[in-house]
Amino acid sequence: MKTTPINVQRQVLLPDDLRVARAESAPHLGPRLLFFSGGSALNGIARRLKHYTFNSMHLITPFDSGGSSQMLREAFDMPAVGDLRSRLMALADETVLGQPDVYALFSHRLPKDGNADDLRAEVARIQSGRHPLMAAIARPMRQLIRTQIDSFIESVDDTFDYRNASIGNLILAGGYLSHGRALEPVLFLMSKMVDVRGTVRTIVDENLHLGVTLEDGRRVVGQRALTGKEVAPLDSPIREVFLVGTLDTTNPVETKLPKRNRKLIEQAEIICYPPGSLYSSVVANLLPEGVGRAIARRSVPKVYLPSLGEDPEALGYSLADNVGAILKPLLRDAGDVRPRDLMTHVLCDAGVSSEICGEVTERYGVPCVRLPLSNRNKPTYDVDRVSRVLVSLI
Repeated sequence: MKTTPINVQRQVLLPDDLRVARAESAPHLGPRLLFFSGGSALNGIARRLKHYTFNSMHLITPFDSGGSSQMLREAFDMPAVGDLRSRLMALADETVLGQPDVYALFSHRLPKDGNADDLRAEVARIQSGRHPLMAAIARPMRQLIRTQIDSFIESVDDTFDYRNASIGNLILAGGYLSHGRALEPVLFLMSKMVDVRGTVRTIVDENLHLGVTLEDGRRVVGQRALTGKEVAPLDSPIREVFLVGTLDTTNPVETKLPKRNRKLIEQAEIICYPPGSLYSSVVANLLPEGVGRAIARRSVPKVYLPSLGEDPEALGYSLADNVGAILKPLLRDAGDVRPRDLMTHVLCDAGVSSEICGEVTERYGVPCVRLPLSNRNKPTYDVDRVSRVLVSLI
């Protein structure tokens, strides 16, 4: 019999105790939630979501240019892997039924103030299998991991700075180099090694950087220059965002959403623009050609969960301005669609005023739903409340 798609509207309780209980009892059958994110802001929610679904999907920006990820980018001319490794660890099975020894190795970080010779010696012990973290891993898995580290060691320069380096990042870099400079194979491999409860992919497997044009006309290139964490915060609001091929140019480049990621969007039952730095964690994932069109074609809940607290990348922005920044690249790509075709709701904490929410609806026709989502007296989300609301949307 030929099937015919129809659109069905229904009311949803938030949270819906029945749907939450159903998801918690069978997380392997849980909803397919798709997140466009990067950074660590979503990790707590992602870790809690494992109680409700093993089917969440995470498209992560590889454009980070700060921290230890930047050392690897400079050494190997590769995409950033730190946010990918961080999300893999958040979604890993951390119970005794998982791979706790592998998890411990992937999560190990070298001292930030260590002596260069001592740090190289520790990495050499890991490579040889003599390090306690490596020795604790069973032989077949240990050899597989050592193969990735061997690729890294064979390619790295003697001047590489190991201070504060994540061993998981070094393993990802080695896998990238040994798989023809592609991240997808090693992400799949690492996911299996720690039994990741979901799917983690890079939005594009390309070595690009984030750039912005400020209201005062200046152009700034590099994610680390935007976040206000490693350098002084921006002193002018962001007007436009784009991608560039190298840190020493301001000439925008285009990139396309890979077919495999378009299929993930097509499978999503819920799409979420999650908390995180507005441009470097969220909007960066929406820049590749095809993202807006893929989202517009889906008739599913598409929700924005704004960050709580101050965001240096959203200088002087209202909630409506944040919504506009997310919608701008999507509308440009999707063409003749309404904002509500790309964002159906904004999930606001109950502490956000009705006037602030009303401005979003007035400007874009997107309704705000005010719910008690934050921790008491803290500018952070209650991860279980948020998770229960998200799984109730399906």
